Amino acid sequence: MNQHDLDVLDEIQRRVLWLATRIVDAANHDRDTGDGVKVGGHQASSASLVTAMTALWFAHLDAEDRVAVKPHASPVFHAVQYLLGNLDRSYLPKLRARGGLQSYPSRTKDPDGVDFSTGSVGLGAAAPLFAAVTRRYVDAHFGERPHARFIAIIGDAELDEGNIWEAVADPATTGLGNVMWLVDFNRQSLDRVVPGVRINQWRGQFEAAGWHVVEVKYGRRLAEAYERPGGAALRDWIDLMPNEQYQSLFGLAGPALRKQFLDGAPAEVAAFVADIPDDELGPLVTDLGGHDLAAMLDAYAQCDAVTDRPSVVFAYTVKGWGLPIAGNPRNHSALLTTEQVDTLRAAHGLTRDTEWDRLDPASPAGIRAGERREALSRAPRERSLGVTVPETTKVRVNKPVSTQEVFGRVLVDLARDPKVAPYLVTTAPDVATSTNLAGFINKTGVFAPTEQRSWTEDRMLRWTETPAGQHIELGISEMNLFLLLGQLGLSWDLSGQPLLPVGTVYDPFVLRGLDAFLYGTYSGSRFVVAGTPSGITLAPEGGAHQSTITASVGLELPGVTFCEPAYAGSLDWLLCDALGQIAGGAALAATAAPAEDGAYYFRLSTRPIDQAPFEAARARIGDAVLRRQVVAGAYRLVDAHEAYPQLADAPVVQLAASGAVLPEVLAAAAELAEEGVAAHVVDVTSLDRLYRAWQRTLRQGVRTATVPSVPGALRSAFADRVPVVTVHDAASHAMAWLGSALGAPAVPLGVDEFGQSGSVGELYELHDLLPGSIVNAALAALSLR
Repeated sequence: MNQHDLDVLDEIQRRVLWLATRIVDAANHDRDTGDGVKVGGHQASSASLVTAMTALWFAHLDAEDRVAVKPHASPVFHAVQYLLGNLDRSYLPKLRARGGLQSYPSRTKDPDGVDFSTGSVGLGAAAPLFAAVTRRYVDAHFGERPHARFIAIIGDAELDEGNIWEAVADPATTGLGNVMWLVDFNRQSLDRVVPGVRINQWRGQFEAAGWHVVEVKYGRRLAEAYERPGGAALRDWIDLMPNEQYQSLFGLAGPALRKQFLDGAPAEVAAFVADIPDDELGPLVTDLGGHDLAAMLDAYAQCDAVTDRPSVVFAYTVKGWGLPIAGNPRNHSALLTTEQVDTLRAAHGLTRDTEWDRLDPASPAGIRAGERREALSRAPRERSLGVTVPETTKVRVNKPVSTQEVFGRVLVDLARDPKVAPYLVTTAPDVATSTNLAGFINKTGVFAPTEQRSWTEDRMLRWTETPAGQHIELGISEMNLFLLLGQLGLSWDLSGQPLLPVGTVYDPFVLRGLDAFLYGTYSGSRFVVAGTPSGITLAPEGGAHQSTITASVGLELPGVTFCEPAYAGSLDWLLCDALGQIAGGAALAATAAPAEDGAYYFRLSTRPIDQAPFEAARARIGDAVLRRQVVAGAYRLVDAHEAYPQLADAPVVQLAASGAVLPEVLAAAAELAEEGVAAHVVDVTSLDRLYRAWQRTLRQGVRTATVPSVPGALRSAFADRVPVVTVHDAASHAMAWLGSALGAPAVPLGVDEFGQSGSVGELYELHDLLPGSIVNAALAALSLR
């Protein structure tokens, strides 16, 4: 790139710096929030990336490239998008305002086309890596898409996050030559200037994982100075100088800077800089590569040239570059004063009337911006898969069976459907066989970029690894599982190919990946995950492997529909419905609010249970109505008045339960009948859908000052307003709200302590889940009327 082009980019980066700074300033000083709470922003953290991001968007990226932007650099991103014409001017003063620009880049909330949500540090960094894994899979199965680079811009402090290294080390992420991480190596964290520079450690870790490492440490002025006689001593001194001492130089000028710089320096260094004027010494010794446009573009080119592995660029920067707070140890959340902003505005040749202007379209900088807007424009993506998932696979069982086993059967049956099968892709963190994916793997194979020779033969599991395989195996990292599921669920946008992603994980370890689970759903991703086995029903495994609060997590996570079926037929319907919803694309555009049904979380069990009660309900209600009720969240498994007509005038109680505890609940209902109590049994297949239906009616009533109605799903399953007992192999509070929803006394039973090893019966006794305890709870509920 010639000097003229660099001068044009320099003009653009100056405007980017100004706009990013002013966006934060306006949010804090121009807008009265009325609540006294600081709006905040990150002017210094944004400024350190102005050069790197200007070079990317105005000279390097192609339309197909996808970029994750460091959370605190969102003002720079929005400034760039504004100059490219992708953001309306009205948004610029609305950072962190309702309906305005988000605090951190958001796929679903920002108006200017964010590729990856960022905010929970470390996750935005890893997301492009798994998006590249997804692209490799899509290319292998559906033909190569246009070449795309997947780029993450991250802060150096993010490298302290453990999930970064889990992602880097996973075998599924090796060999991705279209991945580049750009580390803003400003050597400051939120609280301080980092005392030790860990570049050698991090370089070694990346190289050990097979990454290509590039360091951009010095700008052109320093590089040229190093080539002069005596320059080697200058370089050695800057390399050896304590980070705190070097960072302090940015707040100094003139003789004070010279004195600080030479404190402890060898005589050769003092001699080398003796003839350099004070006003030139500061710009020379603080000339970092991360603020040199040519050096950054050269680093990007080096990464492009390495196509057999991911690349990472360490760009040495200063936090607060170009601002009066540059290098200040406490500048992380510091705000420029109004006077400092006024001075900066004048220094950039702007006035109050012109401060929000775009670049003059007739100027070289404006022409470059227009050209780049055209070069980076993208056609809209199609979310719908264009195929119809059947409502049922018609799974039938004649013996007791677990939901985990049925889950595997349904997937295998769907893999036989020629319209649906090509789009199914499964993944698991080294638990594929123990979560019943073996049948699917036997039919479709394991995905590998190149065909791998199998050295053993296993008649039970054919672990054939080829580019045609449809299962992506991960190492033991639940964070990686949810990060990959999140990107598979966004493949319609990031790779131009909708998929039907399904993941499995031991249910207790959903919590290990919870941050990444939340990240995926916040980003609008759609996938199915099965947590199995679950609860104390996994009795011999002991407390470490017995999940208790995961049902609450599924219920409370926005953008997630939680399902906990007990029977094969209901699981079949619910899983087919979930995949059908995903295939239909009835979720979120990149800027839309999350739909009610986003991701789907199935909590399953290895406990075989008798299917006869469900088949009896099916015969009584009929498939069409029963399926509708199952998908809506609940149905009456046993109608006491029909099952026990002699109890027509008896006291009535309702027993509501989910999942593996239904046999105990049915036994309790029979005991209650013997005692003269009519007990309806309600199988709650989706607490989530029931709760949302109830909340919708309540909110409607609140907002319109009207009496809330009872939603249809609750009305059909709980026809009588009578006392209720909730029974759940999970924390008791997860279902306790049903009492309020029904306006009836409630006694919740569940697991509210850590489990221990034992038989199912022993642990159910310990937590009051046996029929006798349920009967007593029902009598207690009746006494509360």
